[in-house]
Amino acid sequence: MSTDEPRWLNDEERETWLALASLMSRFPAALGTQLQRDAGISHFEYQALAVLSEKPDRTTRMSELAMLADGSLSRLSHVIKRLEKREWVYRTPDPADGRYTLAVLTDAGWDKVVATAPSHVTEVRRLVFDPLTKAQQKQLREIGHRLNDAIGHNDACPTQQG
Repeated sequence: MSTDEPRWLNDEERETWLALASLMSRFPAALGTQLQRDAGISHFEYQALAVLSEKPDRTTRMSELAMLADGSLSRLSHVIKRLEKREWVYRTPDPADGRYTLAVLTDAGWDKVVATAPSHVTEVRRLVFDPLTKAQQKQLREIGHRLNDAIGHNDACPTQQG
């Protein structure tokens, strides 16, 4: 067991950490509230639908969808079951490898994404982009990439090109 003293946060680091921790708690709740109010769906449900809407043939493996929507496969399975009941998604075995299951966005699911996206992007713009300058937006993007890299899961967040 190490007897080394931890590198405690100084006052400025503590203030930065508390601001980030607060943001991490409050931001998903704010987006979830908007989506529930305007579209009757959770933020995670919207993420799953939106990811599928951007895939070729609106189809991807459940394991990839879970990663891209930032959730576990178990959580995604429960969400997909709810979305299937609404006829927005269906599951089917992967013809390339039957060990995998594909999630497929239906036409009704596509319509839900198209109907939901305008109010959602308005809220994202209000909460993220409008309060920041272009330089701050660039800094936030770079900070996000660095923190995701430190966490070790950055597949859903492509790195800046060039």
